[in-house]
Order: sequence, then structure tokens, then C-alpha cells
Amino acid sequence: MKVMSWNVNGIRAVVKKDFGNILNELGPDVIGIQETKAQDDQVREALFGLEGLDGYEVHSSSAVKKGYSGTAILSKSKPITVESGIGVEDLDQEGRVLRAEFDDFHFITVYTPNSSSGLKRLPFRKEWDRAFLAYIQALDADKPVIVTGDLNVAHQRIDLARPDANYNKTPGYTQDEIDGMTSLLQGANLRDTWRAAHPEEVKYSWWSYRGGAREKNVGWRLDYVLASERLMPRLSHPAIHTDVLGSDHCPVSIVVSA
Repeated sequence: MKVMSWNVNGIRAVVKKDFGNILNELGPDVIGIQETKAQDDQVREALFGLEGLDGYEVHSSSAVKKGYSGTAILSKSKPITVESGIGVEDLDQEGRVLRAEFDDFHFITVYTPNSSSGLKRLPFRKEWDRAFLAYIQALDADKPVIVTGDLNVAHQRIDLARPDANYNKTPGYTQDEIDGMTSLLQGANLRDTWRAAHPEEVKYSWWSYRGGAREKNVGWRLDYVLASERLMPRLSHPAIHTDVLGSDHCPVSIVVSA
């Protein structure tokens, strides 16, 4: 099973940028999508009849606020259950989490809140990180988890092009956010699958639209596939698909063996 994640920066926008053919070429069995920027019916409408999407079930979780945030899961295998949110009402207004349960693992796609300019949303982000950890711990007690998505943090210096200039100044690279990611990995016994396989390789998954950042490869690794430690022997071929265009993020993936 090929598992994938992609922040598409607007599902209706990416559909106009050859999304169907990209999906067909990448061939995921299940893909978590973040930042749909659409209500559930709009997600289905955008994807309806799209070439390359034959055989996928579409599930969506939209924000109360229209045109904002939102997650989706496209799956070729029928999940046992699909559930949105983490069960905390104050944190579940933005459609940031969608979970599909399969026979031997939970697949979660998450669009972690950005701390926003001036770090004005950092307190919300810290509350989110604590609640999301508890949510993942509870799921992992049932069966292993695969957590995919835009976690809106560069966890280590190697994960962004200009760490010194951004540390404790820019959303996504403050010590609070770094600590939140560390707590998630350690507290839920998760592994960062790409970094585990490539401990010293520099590769990014997001680039600003400003200043030719993508062409210059001035980027950040914000998109992850995390997995329960006990699943690691079954995982292979972690990848960051930097050649895939259509969003300011690129897809990330892993292969799960039987």
C-alpha cells in the first residue's frame, strides 16, 4: 500500500493544475490532503469525474469558516471507519484532522495550525500540540498509527534552509513548536520515516512563492509521514516528491508492506 500526503493549497486550484494526472502517475493507494480551502460538498464537486481519480473513495473534513483550512482522504481501499476531528470542540472548528481506520493501522492526515505572523497564534498552537499528542496516544493504544500531513514545523536545523535567521522569529521554527514535535514523537512512540532513512540528507517540502525560493531551493521540510515504532519494519521507500508541482508544498510518501 502506497501512502501519501500533500498540502495542495486549495483543492479547486490544484485540480486546475493537472491534479488527476499527477495522482495517476504517483499512484497512491491512500492520500491525505491538507488545506483544501473548501467545504465538503465543494471538495467532492471539484474532484467529481476527474480523470485519474477512478476507484478512489473521497472523504472530507471542512472548517466552519468557508475557504479556510480543511483536510481530505482519498482511498482505493474502503476504510472500516472515517472520523474527523480530535474530539476537542474548541480545536475541531477548522477541519484539521481526518482519520481512516484500516485493518491493521489508523491513517491520520493533519493540517497543524500555523502560529501565524507575529506568532500571535502560538498559544493556540501549543494547546493543539498537547491535545493532538493525547489523541494519537489513544489511537496507538488500539492499533499502530500512520500520521501524515503538514505539521507546520521544521523539527531540526537540517529541515530548513536558513535556521539561524528564522529561529524563534518565524512560525514553524520556534523552540515551542520544535518541542511540540519532539513531544509527539517521543510521547506517542512515533518515528519520522523520511529522516530515519535519510539522517543527513537535506530535502524540503515547502517553498515560499516569494523571491524564487523554489528555484533556489530555499525551503522548509514541513510535511511528514510519522509512524508507530512497531510499524517501521513494514515501511519502505520514504520519499519527498520535489519534482511535483501544483502547490507551494510537494507530496511525501511511504510504502507499507503486508
